[in-house]
Amino acid sequence: MSYRNWLTAGALCAAIVLAAYFGVLKSSSADGQAMMLPVDPTPLVAVTGSGEHSFSVEIADTSDEREAGLMFRKDMADDHGMLFVFEKSGEVNFWMKNTPMPLDLVFVGQDGKIKAIKRGEPESEAIISPGHPVRFVLELKAGTAAKDGLKDGDLLRHPVIARASGAGSN
Repeated sequence: MSYRNWLTAGALCAAIVLAAYFGVLKSSSADGQAMMLPVDPTPLVAVTGSGEHSFSVEIADTSDEREAGLMFRKDMADDHGMLFVFEKSGEVNFWMKNTPMPLDLVFVGQDGKIKAIKRGEPESEAIISPGHPVRFVLELKAGTAAKDGLKDGDLLRHPVIARASGAGSN
């Protein structure tokens, strides 16, 4: 094999290895793998009648991230969640297809106030909707909202929510 052919074969092998490597890093719901987003450095704080409760959150703010959400996740820490951020307030519908763990879905208005809390059952295709326009949805491990005393009207604080409400950063 000539030197040129060796270079071509080497470049082709490198391209295949890189494609496989980056393909694994981007695994998501399309290939049956759980999507893992970076944890936001600022915790989300829920201000409730029983005090403040902090959560580490992944921010799902693109349509692909919102579509994948917590699908295929089997477990999550009690103080962890995913905050879904929509471009504007409106009616939203969720379902639990391909989501093996039960979840609390906390529907939040543009002002950061909780509008509704619903339970999501594993693998269900039933539509979960708050019945009100919302700008955010916080998904938590099932039972966390009740354990931490989250109720309709409570306030969630996070810089993403503050920017949406026009209040600047917290």
